[in-house]
Amino acid sequence: MGEHLDRRRFMALGLAGAAATAFGTAATAPVLLAADEFDGPAGSAPNPAIWRYDLGAGGWGNAELQTYTDTRRNSALDGAGNLVITARREADGTYTSARLKTEGTYTAQYGRIEARIRIPRGQGIWPAFWMLGADIGQVGWPACGEIDVMENVGYEPTLVHGTVHGPGYSGAQGISSTRQNPTGAPFADDFHVYGVDWRPGSVTWTVDGVAYRTITRADVGSNPWVFDKPFFVILNVAVGGTWPGSPDASTSFPQQMTIDWLRVFQNA
Repeated sequence: MGEHLDRRRFMALGLAGAAATAFGTAATAPVLLAADEFDGPAGSAPNPAIWRYDLGAGGWGNAELQTYTDTRRNSALDGAGNLVITARREADGTYTSARLKTEGTYTAQYGRIEARIRIPRGQGIWPAFWMLGADIGQVGWPACGEIDVMENVGYEPTLVHGTVHGPGYSGAQGISSTRQNPTGAPFADDFHVYGVDWRPGSVTWTVDGVAYRTITRADVGSNPWVFDKPFFVILNVAVGGTWPGSPDASTSFPQQMTIDWLRVFQNA
């Protein structure tokens, strides 16, 4: 996979050797290609060399209700090694949140891509960790491809979804699978590691290191397989939309998605 990597972009994500040692000896540790550990003072912005923002309202193609901002009220480091994305109900009844992306700063092509996240909860709350093809500006969606590493909708507290979208299998026709929390507890109760093992011709989804679905070229049939090229990473919390539905009287605000780390390893 080395020939696909822009080393300058990976090193901009920080920590080359330090985190790798936590996984074993030098002989057995997976090769860490990139990471953001979200270290920094409480209330500060995530690293601007890595993270950019999608901004505004308009429903984002899914009739979502939130307006995305780049203010610290909606995305900030907490001073304890986490990035916190906060969805808020404002005094006028509108909703704000944040959608952070590495478009233009960092792309990956293949690898084990993982993040340790505690998701928010509640009817109408829609957290996601996902990736889009870096050529979206040239070819549009869904031709660019989309890999949803983890999505959750609030009315399914014990389920997370992993999905791919591409030409002929996008939107409601995306190829998807779910993982039930084996403890039966809501995923929002604790941190979990959500990931994909992404290789030429295949994507495998994992939760806490346990694989629950692999999709290959064969699964898209005669449609194009659009996942053998660079992708950038997105982290966001949406509010409302055609899939999760709107918040109701049971939904409390603010809701927070807390990201402990994001790491990219070379495939074993």
